[in-house]
Amino acid sequence: MSTQSPMRTLTTVTSSTRKNRSKAWSITLVFGVLILIPSMLGFIMKFGELIELTKGASDGGFAITPVVNYLLASLGFLCLLLWAAMNGMFHDLEHPKYTMLDNERELDSHV
Repeated sequence: MSTQSPMRTLTTVTSSTRKNRSKAWSITLVFGVLILIPSMLGFIMKFGELIELTKGASDGGFAITPVVNYLLASLGFLCLLLWAAMNGMFHDLEHPKYTMLDNERELDSHV
C-alpha cells in the first residue's frame, strides 16, 4: 500500500509533467535554432543571388515575380500558424477526435 496521500501524488505527477514539458520545449527550441537559422541564412544568400541576377541580365527578371508570390504565400501561412498557436489551437490535439466520435454516436442514435 502507498503511504502517500492522493494529493501529494498528484502534486508529484504534475511537477514531473511540467519538467518533462519544459525539457521537450528546450529540445524543440535547440533543434529549431540549429535547423532554422542555417536554412534561413542559406535562403537569404540565394535570394540575394537572385536579386543580383535580375539587376545584371535582361533575362533574369522573369523569376522575381513567382519568388515574391511564394514568399507572400509563405508569410500568410506563417501568420496563420502563429495566430493558431497564440489562440491555443495546439494545446489539446486529442479532444476533437473524441468530440467527433461522440457527435457521430449521438447522430446515429437518432436514426
